[in-house]
Amino acid sequence: MQVTRKDITPTKVEMTITASQDVLDATKDHVLSELAKDIDMSGFRKGHAPKALIEKSVDPATLQSRFLDRAVNALYMEAAVREKLRPVSQSQIEVTKFVPFTELEFRAEVEVVGAITLPDYKKIKVAKQVEPTTDKDINAVLDDLRRRDAKKTDVKRAAKDGDEVVIDFSGVDAKTKAAIAGATGTSYPLTLGTNTFIPGFEPELIGLKTGDKKTFPITFPKNYGATELQSKQVSFTVEVKAVREVKLPKLDGEFAGKVGPFKTVAELKADIKKQLEVEKDNQAQRVFENELLTSIAEKAEANIPDVLIDEEADRMEAEEKRNLVYRGQTWKEHLELEGITEEQHKANMREQAESRVKAGLVLGEIAEAENITVSDAELDEHIAQLKKKYQDKQMQAELDKPENHRELASRLLTEKTIARLTHFAQKA
Repeated sequence: MQVTRKDITPTKVEMTITASQDVLDATKDHVLSELAKDIDMSGFRKGHAPKALIEKSVDPATLQSRFLDRAVNALYMEAAVREKLRPVSQSQIEVTKFVPFTELEFRAEVEVVGAITLPDYKKIKVAKQVEPTTDKDINAVLDDLRRRDAKKTDVKRAAKDGDEVVIDFSGVDAKTKAAIAGATGTSYPLTLGTNTFIPGFEPELIGLKTGDKKTFPITFPKNYGATELQSKQVSFTVEVKAVREVKLPKLDGEFAGKVGPFKTVAELKADIKKQLEVEKDNQAQRVFENELLTSIAEKAEANIPDVLIDEEADRMEAEEKRNLVYRGQTWKEHLELEGITEEQHKANMREQAESRVKAGLVLGEIAEAENITVSDAELDEHIAQLKKKYQDKQMQAELDKPENHRELASRLLTEKTIARLTHFAQKA
C-alpha cells in the first residue's frame, strides 16, 4: 500500500491510497469465501466450492461492490493508523481508479485532531490552598445540629432573630414586573438570623406577625449562584403563615449522645472538626486539580476541529436546558434574564466548549507521553467496587454494558493522568 498525505488545513487531511496486489488478492479471496456461504453448488458442500467456480456463479456487480467496500475500509483504517491520524468525523471517500481486482486507488478526506504541542508540564507548579477549620466553622455545625433538634412553638408576637417564620413568597422583576422563575415558595420555613436565604431577605421579616404581608425589593449579589439573577433587583411579596419560637437544646453530653456515639461535647466537636477538615481538603484538591489542568491547557497549543467544539457546545446547551426545565424556567426567560440573545449565548457557550475540549485533548496527549494506560484488571476491579456500592439491578445492568466500560476506562485514565500531574506539581 502506498499513501500520499496532504494537509489541507491543520485539522483536515487528504490521503491518496494505492493498494498493492497482495492486498487486492487477499481481499478478493475473503469476499469470495463470504459469498460461498450462501451458494449451493452441485457436488460440493455449501461453502466449500473452489473460488474460481464461486466467482463464475455470483453477480459480478455484487462481487465488485463487496470487494470495494472491504478493500477501501481496510486500507483507509491502516493508512489512518500509519499516519497517526485521530479522525473526528466520517471520511469522504472518492475512488479515483479501479480495475477490478488488479488496481485500486482512492482519496480519503477527513477531519482530524490536529497537532498538540504540550508545555513543559512537569515544571508547572500550582499551590494547593486548604482553608483552615476554625471554631466558627465548628460552632456553625453545632448550631445546625441543635436547630434540627429544637422545639418549636407557635407564638402571636412579632418575629425576631432566632424565630422560625413560615412564609409564602413570590418574586417579580422590579422593573418589568415579570415573574421570576424559581423565586416563589409556599409554606417555606425560614429561621431568622441564620443568613441561609438571599442576603437582605431575612431582616425584612423581623417585626412581622402571623397574617402580615409585606413587599420589598432585594438586589441579588454579584456572585450569586444563579448567573441570571446576579445583580438583579427583584421585588418580593411575602405573607407570614406562622411565627414559631425556637428553643434550642442544651449543648451538653446528653445532646452529644443523641447526635452520635459521643460522651462529651468535646468528643462531638473533635469529630465535627475531623469531618470538616476532610471536606475542605477534598474541595481544595478539586480546585487545585482544576487550576493545574487549566494552567497546562492555557500554555499548550492545539489545533481543534470545529466539529468537536460544536458537539461539546451542543451537549452543554442541552444540559443547561434540562436544568431549566427542572427549575420551571423556559429558554426564552433564561436568555431574557441574562440579557443576551441566543446568538450571544451560543458564542459564549462555544468559548467554554473549546476550553473543555482542549483540556481533554491535552490530558490525552499527556497520558500518551507518560505511557499511562488502564489495564483490564484495573477496570474489572473498579467495576467490582462500583457494583458493591450500587446494589440496585438497573445500575448493575448498566455497569455490565460494554459501552459503559469504555466510559469508565476513560475516567480511570483521566484520574491516573491527573494524579501524575499532581505529583509533578507538588514535587519539590
